[in-house]
Amino acid sequence: MFSDKLSRYAAAAIQTLFNHTLSPESLTIQRTIPAFREFGDFSLVVFPLLKISRKSPEETARIIGEQLILLPEIAQYYVVKGFLNLKLSPQAIIAALGESAEIQPAAINKAELPVVLEFSSPNTNKPLHLGHIRNNLLGYSVAAILEAAGYKVHKVNLVNDRGIHICKSMLAWTLFANNETPESAGKKGDKLVGDYYVLFDKKYKEELAHLKSEGWSEEVAASKSLLMQQARDMLLKWEARDPEILRLWKQMNGWVYAGFDETYKTMGIHFDKIYYESETYLLGREIVNEGLKEKVFFKKEDGSVWVDLSEEGLDEKLLLRADGTSVYMTQDLGTAQLRINDFGTSRLLYVVGNEQNYHFEVLKLIFKKLGRPWAGNIFHLSYGMVELPEGKMKSREGTVVDADDLMAEMKATARSMTEELGKIDDFNSEEAENLYQTVGLGALKYFILKVDPRKNMMFDPRESIDFNGNTGPFIQYTYARIKSVLRKAGVYPGLNPDSFDAGLHPREHSIIVSLSLFSTMVNQAASELNPALLANFIYELAREYNQFYHELTILKEADENKRNLRLTISYQIAQVLKSGLNLLGIEVPERM
Repeated sequence: MFSDKLSRYAAAAIQTLFNHTLSPESLTIQRTIPAFREFGDFSLVVFPLLKISRKSPEETARIIGEQLILLPEIAQYYVVKGFLNLKLSPQAIIAALGESAEIQPAAINKAELPVVLEFSSPNTNKPLHLGHIRNNLLGYSVAAILEAAGYKVHKVNLVNDRGIHICKSMLAWTLFANNETPESAGKKGDKLVGDYYVLFDKKYKEELAHLKSEGWSEEVAASKSLLMQQARDMLLKWEARDPEILRLWKQMNGWVYAGFDETYKTMGIHFDKIYYESETYLLGREIVNEGLKEKVFFKKEDGSVWVDLSEEGLDEKLLLRADGTSVYMTQDLGTAQLRINDFGTSRLLYVVGNEQNYHFEVLKLIFKKLGRPWAGNIFHLSYGMVELPEGKMKSREGTVVDADDLMAEMKATARSMTEELGKIDDFNSEEAENLYQTVGLGALKYFILKVDPRKNMMFDPRESIDFNGNTGPFIQYTYARIKSVLRKAGVYPGLNPDSFDAGLHPREHSIIVSLSLFSTMVNQAASELNPALLANFIYELAREYNQFYHELTILKEADENKRNLRLTISYQIAQVLKSGLNLLGIEVPERM
């Protein structure tokens, strides 16, 4: 709010003083760091303006400051080492308080509307794990932030329900399950199917070890593997629509979908539309045939289909195998085209790990070669991997952190710490269970989302639940503390802006300025597709409120105007904390 206004004011001042037109967006105006806030609320970086002013940094800052102080919103200016620091007037601060919790969407290029945002994209050969959690939480939060910033967003999921990896689970179940079902095993369906995926890998490795013991090399042993050949044969039968293979495939995928639905519900995730690779790959094949006819793609002697991207600095990319079966690129070609057909969008956003950077670069280049006008509007939100203190996870070996188990562990940890701190003495059993769930999931989601998506991260559940630190529970507890204050205050009269002509307490002044940045931060997080910006903003706001709470009296303040101001500040902080956490997919408890 204030930063946008100050940018416009500064641009106007530069036009007046130096007869030079600059867009407000080209100016850098930022919140001063805490150590310098007695010397202003915002800083204008003047170094880029020296070619226009033809003066020293200090003199440039002084001249612009003299112009801006004529505005009623500016109380003082300071020149600090080539930066122009601006301190807002009490009247401007009070006037902004009532709007601080509102999100003002940024100006949007209409050509970017709507956005189709794909996230989750699980395989039906295993349950969701910690890596999927980061994907789901990141995708869901980015969608919410984009919507808050004014975009129309369609949240979609692509279920990878076909391919050799699916056939591995199916084959292992056929050979070793003895007709076991989720009901007979007492397991969620996705976990049961995942167990057979792990079992296939175990049996395959045993088979390779046996073949190598007979003197065969690793490569020859792999080619002689009966298990792998059976899995490939099963895939060929699936693509030929063999009735018995299709029946088994539908049955096992049905088990997995029921398990996924349960996990998504616990995680608080839902989608507007779900696509299935078993359907989209057919359109992908049509696109491959189109490329062959137009000589964009080519066939090799073995019948496989490729695209040559050497002119673009890459290599040749496989699009169809020699046996006619599809690859990931085939179905992604079909899925992208289908979404254009469904939504008429010009922006496709994929939330996928950074190990697929090359894949999405190729996807864009292929559509460019095919002459699709929207090819350049495919965006890959590439995020880093999640690791544990003990190392990387491996699905084939079963060394993953299961999403359901992790969420249950987070709830149990929240239960233990909450009871230890004595925060539920007046809760009934249902209220307590809801609180454990809210705090546990809040801790998990915040810990994941506070890290820049582009960075790899280490997840340690023990560190994520802490009521004193940069954690979800700390922010949730701050919100609950404010709600307690407001309940005790009851109804309080509105503010009288005229009563603050003499000024505000520095804590009041600073926290209202911080509040005013909420809308700007939401728009910035949307622009950069980075929920971490918002997560860390609301943490800093919660931390500043706790300093405000401990330093100033609120309910016992004798001056009615000051009491009402501090209650209004508290109310607005609560609104922003709740709104901000909700954009991260995190609920807040009304008391704890």
